[in-house]
Amino acid sequence: MSAKKKEVKTNAMRILESMKIPFQHYTYECEEFVDGLQIADKLGLPHEKVYKTLVTVGNSRNYFVFVIPIAEELDLKAAARSVGEKSVEMIHVKDINAITGYIRGGCTAVGMKKQYVTRIDSRAEEMEKIIVSGGRIGSQLELAPRDLARACGAEFADVIRH
Repeated sequence: MSAKKKEVKTNAMRILESMKIPFQHYTYECEEFVDGLQIADKLGLPHEKVYKTLVTVGNSRNYFVFVIPIAEELDLKAAARSVGEKSVEMIHVKDINAITGYIRGGCTAVGMKKQYVTRIDSRAEEMEKIIVSGGRIGSQLELAPRDLARACGAEFADVIRH
């Protein structure tokens, strides 16, 4: 007798559903943080389609969120310019939960504790769908970049290192 495993909805999934935004949910087995490249490989997904969510703090002490391809690096100068700051730096890993409500490896731009100014790398605009964290380790969501932007109030900007 096996009990049917109920799909556990994350806050991000509930928000997308309430906004009538279509998405596909992928799950994977994972006990602790693994980077986006390992997740993409585990799920057999192309690296350029999978995006990571980074949280920074500006010299104004405000927080900013950036969603970029997993294999790329955030250009801190371009990121700062895109949000009107002199500079931004990555937050400390230990602060992720307090700032976003999510844990490392399960952080997504949708449904953070507060709505922070968010930028999605402009290359996402050319893609039909991208994949981002579903709001907890072991969960990924595939959706249209414009829908992601709408769900988290984001704008597109050129924020990765070239």
